[in-house]
Amino acid sequence: MSGPIPLELQSKIASWRLRAAAGELTIEEMREAVIYLRQGRLSAANAAAANKRAAAAGAKKSAAPAQEDMLAELDGL
Repeated sequence: MSGPIPLELQSKIASWRLRAAAGELTIEEMREAVIYLRQGRLSAANAAAANKRAAAAGAKKSAAPAQEDMLAELDGL
C-alpha cells in the first residue's frame, strides 16, 4: 500500500458500509465510494510498479559473483 488511509476516508468507508448494510446508500454515495477506492487502488498499483522497476534496476547493478570466485572462497575455508 502506498501509505496509511487518512482518518477522514476511514470514517467515510465505515459510514458507507453501515449505510450499505442498512440498504440506505444512495447512488451518489456509491459513486463517491467507487471514485475514492479506485484512486487508492491505482496509487497502490503505481507504487508497486515503481518498486518492481527499482528492484529490477538494482538487480542489474549488482552482478552475481563468478563461479570461480565462489569456489575459491570455499577452498579458503
